[in-house]
Amino acid sequence: MARPGNKIIQAKLVLLGDMGTGKTSLALRFIKGQFYDQQEPTIGAAFFTQILSLSEATVKFDIWDTAGQERYHSLAPMYYRGAAAAVVVYDISNMDTFNRANKLVQELQRQGNQIVVMALAANKSDLDSQREVPTEEGEQFSQENGMFYIETSAKTAQNINELFYEIAKRLARVSPPKRSGINLNPETPERKGFCCLG
Repeated sequence: MARPGNKIIQAKLVLLGDMGTGKTSLALRFIKGQFYDQQEPTIGAAFFTQILSLSEATVKFDIWDTAGQERYHSLAPMYYRGAAAAVVVYDISNMDTFNRANKLVQELQRQGNQIVVMALAANKSDLDSQREVPTEEGEQFSQENGMFYIETSAKTAQNINELFYEIAKRLARVSPPKRSGINLNPETPERKGFCCLG
């Protein structure tokens, strides 16, 4: 029997939210420790991988960073299908992005997708002086929808690692001890065809 520390979980994680909320910046800050003031908009979706080693498990994230532009909204269901975790991102200085986040959460629930862990990331906490969305509003919405709430800043790196570690910990808690049928050998055909973007 495998020790708990040897448990390996492969999890698809999708980043959802309006254009300009900082989804790509969150991913790049987490994976590469980088931040760019002028981040190019994502076209369709970008794909990243990152491995987190916890005491209870090793979690291999396949991170799908989706485009926030209106013309890509209809593609979102294709990207979040089969996801184990979702991070819905909004910009605390823009109420419209919070309203869009609400719609995305409702859409995820309506699709009946079996997403195990959902987080609401109130991004751009460095813009607190321009805040349009009160912390309490974000917290209340997350509680009502079974998500966990966290305020982040890709610019200052505030709570970026905490966000992904919390997701990993929650996935480890609900994951069965053995994940049969998933081969984590990078040479297997299921891994071919993906390239590292970024």
